[in-house]
Amino acid sequence: MQSLDAEALFRTLVEQMRPHVSPDTALVGIHTGGVWLAARLHQALGLSRPPGSIDVSFYRDDFASKGLHPQPKRTDIPFPVEGADVIIVDDVLYTGRTTRAAINELFDFGRPARVDLAVLVDRGDRELPIAPRWCALTLPDPLPASQSLQLESGAAGELTLRLIDA
Repeated sequence: MQSLDAEALFRTLVEQMRPHVSPDTALVGIHTGGVWLAARLHQALGLSRPPGSIDVSFYRDDFASKGLHPQPKRTDIPFPVEGADVIIVDDVLYTGRTTRAAINELFDFGRPARVDLAVLVDRGDRELPIAPRWCALTLPDPLPASQSLQLESGAAGELTLRLIDA
């Protein structure tokens, strides 16, 4: 697989989303990479509602088999979800289970008018019928299960993607 330029992918995602959002659109990033992306998207798109963050640790359907993430983060939804247009933001879409868990948790805060999904990379091999409305890159061939893409954020907020062999 070629090297992926996360900053170029971010710019692509911004341009895809720009015509479809309003200042009242709400973003909710999934910890951790999605939170970084949501913060950057919020600024680049000039949105008025503060971005939220969500940790799906307690909502995963594989919680019983995998156990709790060793360092769960705090979910913070700083806007009223009821009736809002919400975009869930994640760095890499894989099986769809994390997105499903995020939707389940989001609905605990209210019933949004609409929920969409924006991701930086779709790595393929979905297990659930989940698809992003906006995606900067869909890999032509799914990554093997033994590999993962990890988004990293530098001190100045610059994004990089790293391919990791498990």
